[in-house]
Amino acid sequence: MKKDYIETGKFVGTHGVRGGLRVQPWCDSPDFLCQFKKLYLKNGGEYQPIKIKTSKPHGNVVIMEVDGVNSMDDAEALRGKVLYIERKDLKLEAGQYLISDLIGSKVYDVDTENLLGEISDVSKTGANDVWHITRGGKEYLIPVIDDVVINVNIDENKVLIRPLKGIFED
Repeated sequence: MKKDYIETGKFVGTHGVRGGLRVQPWCDSPDFLCQFKKLYLKNGGEYQPIKIKTSKPHGNVVIMEVDGVNSMDDAEALRGKVLYIERKDLKLEAGQYLISDLIGSKVYDVDTENLLGEISDVSKTGANDVWHITRGGKEYLIPVIDDVVINVNIDENKVLIRPLKGIFED
């Protein structure tokens, strides 16, 4: 299901004494998160915008300065808070999609049209992602490679795969 606001990272600590923040990005790379000048914090059921003054990758985290956060105490108050981006601010190329949009998608065998299950999780392994597909209380792991994944249709919550031999044979 497509959400209007997508979790994209979390404040994990302070950086310096002037209110800098360390952000753990929940996206493909720290560089991706640095392209946004406005992010959101969730307060109850409301998403409140925050203006990003600066952001730069620093290893596997992002060092960020936020408007209105001017001291270490201000920054410390944000530790543990989740950051969101608004979907309309997101620019995805054709064939790209968000992991959160995959969760809950129905997975079908492209050759037999049989329902194989539903994507319940995605693991990032380095070489390729691995989809966790659940069916009847069991979990099956599917490598996200061109030979297996034939079509992903986020709008229809439908994925077509050609499963590797033996994966779904009980």
